[in-house]
Amino acid sequence: MDAKYDVVVVGGGAAGLSGALTLGRARRKVLVIDAGRPRNAPAEGVHTYLGREGVAPLELLAAGREEVAGYGGEIVTGTAETAERLDGGGFRVVLDDGSAVEAARLLVTTGLVDELPDVPDLAGRWGRDVLHCPYCHGWEVRDQAIGVLGTGPLSVHQALLWRQWSENVTLFLHTAPELDAQQREQLAARGVTVVEGKVTGLEVTDDRLTGVQLADGRVVPCQALAAAGRLTARAGLLAGLGLETEEQEMSGYVIGTRVPADPSGATSVPGVWVAGNVTGLTDQVIAAAAAGVRAAGAINADLIAEETRRAVAARAWAHGSQDSYESDEAYWNARYGQSAQMWSGDPNVMLVREATDLESGTALDLGCGEGADAIWLAGQGWRVTAADVSGVALERAAEHATSAGVADRIDWQRHDLSVSFPEGTYDLVSACFLHSPRDMPREAILRAAASAVAPGGVLLVVGHGGWASWVENPPFEAHFPTPQDVLDALELPEGEWEVLLSEEYERTQNGPDGHPGTRTDNVLKVRRLPGEPR
Repeated sequence: MDAKYDVVVVGGGAAGLSGALTLGRARRKVLVIDAGRPRNAPAEGVHTYLGREGVAPLELLAAGREEVAGYGGEIVTGTAETAERLDGGGFRVVLDDGSAVEAARLLVTTGLVDELPDVPDLAGRWGRDVLHCPYCHGWEVRDQAIGVLGTGPLSVHQALLWRQWSENVTLFLHTAPELDAQQREQLAARGVTVVEGKVTGLEVTDDRLTGVQLADGRVVPCQALAAAGRLTARAGLLAGLGLETEEQEMSGYVIGTRVPADPSGATSVPGVWVAGNVTGLTDQVIAAAAAGVRAAGAINADLIAEETRRAVAARAWAHGSQDSYESDEAYWNARYGQSAQMWSGDPNVMLVREATDLESGTALDLGCGEGADAIWLAGQGWRVTAADVSGVALERAAEHATSAGVADRIDWQRHDLSVSFPEGTYDLVSACFLHSPRDMPREAILRAAASAVAPGGVLLVVGHGGWASWVENPPFEAHFPTPQDVLDALELPEGEWEVLLSEEYERTQNGPDGHPGTRTDNVLKVRRLPGEPR
């Protein structure tokens, strides 16, 4: 099991496996998480499934698993305990063994729970001779003595429905509402016997249902009993994503709860689809499988649309059309939107080298990106204000800080530094690789950075000294200032600052093709003298 997938499918029944099969054939990286407890496991066979009529439920699922694996899909046995949206996009699913996986999209096919009537011995016969669906089981009990357990206003509808499979049908009123004259006339016309009184148990002989016990001691012969419980979507996993269930009705009466979705299975949470009985309570197996295929097609189309947007943004970047964006925020959001993570996640080497021996205090990280520098500083005991123009980057950074356990030590702020600047003064102000292919008043921003340094504090400016060795045709014109250029542009008052470090250095870095290359960077480290007027 890897850490990241295109799609994680939660639930390995007909809907989930059909969805996974479709996605695997679409060359998607798919993981199915399944607890291995299908709702229809007690049944002898799956019916009205064209080409697989009467197949045992577990046999059908085993074949489905093999087919999914044949197209590269992965299946893991376990229970998905929680799901959460990641700030940088996508989702994290945590399993019951503590492991976690991430996915760009979720397909939830967790099915439903049958809340059965409270009748002794009924649950133990469920799926065998205590039944719920005539289209699933009616043929197998045709012409037998069939009972219908009345529990709600749809009991008459059930009794008349089951009458299609047998002339010997008995409606046990049990807890159903009192019948009106029209209902009694309908039942009588169809030859359905009505038995008053509460059902207290089942009579079983040689592991076969033979009768229904009533509170007054009577036992009515019965070979199959239709019992309709409340159908409740197994949707606890979705609560953390803000998805709630709604009631589903039949003929104007509530039969249970479902997760609402559009015809493709898309929920109100972008990136989350549902299929099967978790959203369609009355779907049979073949309908659930079809819903899984339909949802998978929609998911693949949604991924293609996102990948196309990223490709357009990448092409715009590569061809130097940065000016087509209406603002710096839009440009950098698009740039970060090209991938789930743009930078390595490691702090800048020069920051680590130059800040390690500083006494921790307050720090300002300008152009913080996905937050690696700010998170490292917070881990060293600093209280950090981190600023960036991209909301996408800041959301990712906040998520990373939470994972690192330092979220309470960092204040993430969105600023277009050419327009606004974080308030206050700081013991350390860092501006690492504050470059942009768009027009940016870098010198003015760095002068504002210097003004934000408290007496005795340090300003650290790290920048590129030129294009990397693997860049043969620069995508845009750029000026790379030397450390002296940066120092001159700061216009620091004479006698109020000291230069601690000013140097260029070469470092090794892998290029886009994975092969090592070099690039020249530079660093300027200056200190505001303590006690000097500002």
